[in-house]
Amino acid sequence: MKSILVIGGAGYIGSHVVLSFLNAGFDVTVLDNLSSGRQVNLFDEAKFIHADLLDRVALNEVFEKPYDGVIHLAALKAAGESMIIPEQYAYQNINGTMNLLEALSNSKTRILIFSSSAAVYGLPKYLPLDEKHPLEPVNFYGFTKLEIERFLDWFYRLKGIHYASLRYFNAAGYDTEGRIKGLEQKPANLIPIVMEAAIGKREKVDVYGNDYPTPDGTGIRDYIHVSDLADAHLKAFNLVHKKGESLAVNLGTGRGHSVLDVIKMAEKASGKPIKHEFTDRRLGDPAELYSTAKNAEMLLKWKPQFSDLETIVSSTWKVYKPR
Repeated sequence: MKSILVIGGAGYIGSHVVLSFLNAGFDVTVLDNLSSGRQVNLFDEAKFIHADLLDRVALNEVFEKPYDGVIHLAALKAAGESMIIPEQYAYQNINGTMNLLEALSNSKTRILIFSSSAAVYGLPKYLPLDEKHPLEPVNFYGFTKLEIERFLDWFYRLKGIHYASLRYFNAAGYDTEGRIKGLEQKPANLIPIVMEAAIGKREKVDVYGNDYPTPDGTGIRDYIHVSDLADAHLKAFNLVHKKGESLAVNLGTGRGHSVLDVIKMAEKASGKPIKHEFTDRRLGDPAELYSTAKNAEMLLKWKPQFSDLETIVSSTWKVYKPR
């Protein structure tokens, strides 16, 4: 039985990744400091280590046991916040990853699957975005992800640590079988914000701009179901483990949905009107942002199964709706 360590496995995306590896028969261990991850997202079938990437001593002790691979999802991730407190993002994201790479270098574990981001690309020069697009992040969060990708390439060459950098677009949705119920704490993404408005936790949804050159004037984004993301991690590990390759690929759907599309779908799912208010555009927000995932399909033999907007929104509403 192959063993996998999922760092950040109590978080929203991490818990779905853990579920994917458990379903595939792996021996799974979760490492999480529970700063944003939640105890309710832990599975009895997975071992749990309460530790922090910033604790070098604890990390080296963890890797006294060899793992077949590591999934690295632990990071601060709010793009806007990263422009206000960049030092915290550098400390947590970059220093934390360097500590992990040090521990890996001192261990027998030689596979790392990294949770990267479409933020490494910055403003789109063409659409759909592919892996050849220039890497010019416009926020500090994206900068940290790009720097980590560069470190990974060096550690691959110098230490033989094989990796896959998975560049997410907008992760959304919940496990369709309802096995994961932990809500995100202080969400910054559109769909959970819309859900909080639907249940009355927030008064309204701010829609940043309604004068974009899009069909309804609101911004268009590529939403990918979190279970499809989780499956891509499993497939990426299997590829790297089997072929010893290192790669960076986009994880998206190749199509986008507008802010109003999301709100209307949430109204359909919840049966409730969702109050929203148009406000000024945010600096740096492009009108459209969506990906091609042809490389992921070709290399990983991966194709999204749950990433239609109705499944994304309805699976989220099942978790948020009042019991």
